[in-house]
Amino acid sequence: EPSHHPMQATAPTLPTCVTLRNGKQVLIRTIRPQDKGGILTAFHRLSDDSRYTRFMASMHDLPDALLETAVHPTPVRECALVAMAGTEDKGDLIGGARFTTDPHSGSCEFAVTIVDGWHGLGLARHLMEILIATARAAGYHTMIGYVLASNTAMRGLAHRLGFTDTMCPDDATLRVVSLDLTASPAP
Repeated sequence: EPSHHPMQATAPTLPTCVTLRNGKQVLIRTIRPQDKGGILTAFHRLSDDSRYTRFMASMHDLPDALLETAVHPTPVRECALVAMAGTEDKGDLIGGARFTTDPHSGSCEFAVTIVDGWHGLGLARHLMEILIATARAAGYHTMIGYVLASNTAMRGLAHRLGFTDTMCPDDATLRVVSLDLTASPAP
């Protein structure tokens, strides 16, 4: 179990509405089993590059098992968010973020995906800020992510959010970004 430090943060209230740089409003909420269709649609809207960036492999289809796991996060051990453009019911799933935890180490690992056409609008930052606050409130002490060395956008965002960026010991194409969740949040 993660240890609760004295600087106890509160988990963000979801769903929440955020405004992107293009003025569009996006709803961020926790994932639901009914999101399967939306996830598949979003996956097929990803370019090959975006798929590779997210899955670190060339994937043409999303395996059923992966999809099932995606929409049924393990309580306590996983947090999965989706970003919806449009209305709650008639929206398009345009992004997602999650962390999975290692209950023994007190750390959690994040992943973020934004569909093509919605990059550079601040959505990844909003998703990351909610993930970080959620992990901090749950008492995790470190958040890490594996980012392709070539993914300068995500590395830049991680840097702005206070993550350190180091070489992955066994893979030169990857960087490990790490955030100390026990430190005071950056303003």
